[in-house]
Amino acid sequence: MRSNSSTSMAHTLSFVSVRQSPPLSSNFGLTHGLLDSAAEQLMVQKDFQAAFDTCERGLESLLNAEQEDSRYGELKAALCIVGIQALAELNQWPGVLAWILQHYECPEKIPAKIMQMCILLYTKVGEQAMMQEAGNVWLCCPSNGRLAGFGTVAELYLLHILVPLGHMTEARELVFGEVGRIAFTEDQKQTALDIVENKENLSQEQPPSPSPNPSPVVVAAGLNTPQGAVIQKLEALLRLLNRGLSVASAGSFPLRRVFLAVVLLYMLFVRMDPAHPSSFPWISRLLQMLKQMWDAMFAPYYRARAQS
Repeated sequence: MRSNSSTSMAHTLSFVSVRQSPPLSSNFGLTHGLLDSAAEQLMVQKDFQAAFDTCERGLESLLNAEQEDSRYGELKAALCIVGIQALAELNQWPGVLAWILQHYECPEKIPAKIMQMCILLYTKVGEQAMMQEAGNVWLCCPSNGRLAGFGTVAELYLLHILVPLGHMTEARELVFGEVGRIAFTEDQKQTALDIVENKENLSQEQPPSPSPNPSPVVVAAGLNTPQGAVIQKLEALLRLLNRGLSVASAGSFPLRRVFLAVVLLYMLFVRMDPAHPSSFPWISRLLQMLKQMWDAMFAPYYRARAQS
């Protein structure tokens, strides 16, 4: 699975922030070298498994480092960002959150930019529910309210998790509660409230669930498409040909050739997929018309032989 551009931009900015910082102490020299190698394997060599393995080695090298050093958190976050990108490229996104928690122990300690990446990643694959609990725990942690990326995490959590999942009550509580007071301005609160209300109105206007037999719905939907209009026109053409054959000679070889050509054109231009459910009504109608044309062309011949 290819992750989106927001994810790629996030880890790129992280590399820049680390490289533009003052020189690292000798204790972090090895880790910094591993970070550079992982970035090259990810973005240049496209060797995603090697990039992830290098990130693992880099994180292991930080186990004996001084966590009070200001560079410790930056290097650890940068390695995790590259690792997330590598896992996404390897289509191993289900294990991303568990891998991050393995290195940060609990959701409250996850850096803001990594939380943003995780929300975007799980939204991209349509599994944002997997981030609901972790995102809520992170936002409710008082110490995270002082982080620069707190507002962005709150916005992503609201728009990509609560609203799409239909948790409107929780969304209102987020906007007007303690999280909203810290994360949003008054204008942003009103905009968020409008989004929630629009989602609620759309949910109420949705038609009731269809009946167990979906065939009539499929047919009606197919008639409203451009392909359905072409099918209707070609069916009219086949009916006209059927009427002509009904009054024509029973064993006329040229007429049979014309009929065959029309049928081939029908299948060629419509490009009907026999395995698709929307094709079943058209195939049934085509078979019915074929039977009528066959009777019109050959029934007189068989009746003549039976009488003789």
